[in-house]
Amino acid sequence: MSLRLRSMLAAALATVLAVVILGFAVDVLVARHLRRDLDSTLRARAVEVAQLSAAAPALLTAPGSLDSAVGGEQSMVEVVDRRDRIIARSLSLGGRVLPRRLAAAAITSGTGHFRTVDFDDRRVRVYAAPLANAGGPAAGGAVVVAAATRDVDDTIGVLHAFTVFAALGAAIAGALAVAFGMRGALLPLVRLDRAAAEIGRTGDPRRRLPETRRSDEVGRLATTLNAMLDSIARARDAERRFLADASHELRTPLTALRGNVAHLARHGASPELVADLQADAERLARLADDLLALSREEAAPRPADEVDLRELAQAADADHVAGDGCPLLVLADRPALERAIANLVENARRHGPPGGRVSIAVARRDSLAALTVTDEGSGLEEGEGELAFERFWRGRPADGGSGLGLAIVRATAERHGGRAFADGARFTIELPLIRKGSESRGYFSTEDLEKGLS
Repeated sequence: MSLRLRSMLAAALATVLAVVILGFAVDVLVARHLRRDLDSTLRARAVEVAQLSAAAPALLTAPGSLDSAVGGEQSMVEVVDRRDRIIARSLSLGGRVLPRRLAAAAITSGTGHFRTVDFDDRRVRVYAAPLANAGGPAAGGAVVVAAATRDVDDTIGVLHAFTVFAALGAAIAGALAVAFGMRGALLPLVRLDRAAAEIGRTGDPRRRLPETRRSDEVGRLATTLNAMLDSIARARDAERRFLADASHELRTPLTALRGNVAHLARHGASPELVADLQADAERLARLADDLLALSREEAAPRPADEVDLRELAQAADADHVAGDGCPLLVLADRPALERAIANLVENARRHGPPGGRVSIAVARRDSLAALTVTDEGSGLEEGEGELAFERFWRGRPADGGSGLGLAIVRATAERHGGRAFADGARFTIELPLIRKGSESRGYFSTEDLEKGLS
């Protein structure tokens, strides 16, 4: 079912439900009002008969004295004495007799009461009331007044039919109104669908969906989808650059390795040639390990083990570790975090002066744990702090390395909910702290980590 059809059905059903509920409420109120009016009329007629029995008992038996209309129907009246014998009756009864138990119950209880009974193939409303114990042969007896409920039932039936037709008419009107309103709202979605299908057919994320000038959900959807396409295009470009860079990095040692193997085949082995072969093989192995580590970091799940960052810093191959001695607990993948710290230390030794000292400092910064590795070199130049963590970026190509060490550090920090950055010769990893209710302030919980503290 299309969105338009579902909306039309939803509007129709909601309208029908609203009208039915309203009709039911009106039906209850109108029916109650009509039945109350009928009961009031029957009670008033019974009072008139009781007054006639007390003031002029001789008139009770006069032909037609007990006949009167109730709505569009003639009322039916019977007067009985205290022994439940009929003293007088209205002409509208003809040869029929009202149920005897009603009068007997009124005489016995001394109070009036209403009943709805089947009488002569129709529903009638009956009111039986006791008569005063004075004034003629009906003294101490009862008067029974009855009237057919056909007028009330007909009115309620008409109301029911009106409610049904009103519900159907309102449902149709609501569905048509929604269809008309949805037509303009769905046109941009149709265009978006066609454009998205074309992008899916061509596989070209550089194409964009048609923008609309609307400021509603449809307009925001088009903007969001185009932003997503921009992100996909950037990710594809980054992937292509990564493949090109990886191919270039692999080509250099492979070319050297092939040349050395060819020389070996022609001239035999020499110590220098064997050393070159070993160096090329180690470079290829290191590059493959770094590529695998980077791929695992980008695809690995969020870590869930508690690790003390201070302990990892003390276990690293640094010349000096500084900190206040307090534990800095983070949710971490211990091997991955150890590798990231080792990469920072290795980077510091490679780019620092020969024999220079490499220092690690761990500290708490509000809700974060920070680990900083510093060497005694000149460090990065201005503007190189962000580039240093790009894949295959080298500030000094002559220093060797795969160009992936700092990229692995950044991927590891981001997977842990933190970040990695550089300032001169200072390279820092910041990670969210864990906070436990039973410990002192300064520790942050998994909730805070899920919020992406950085």
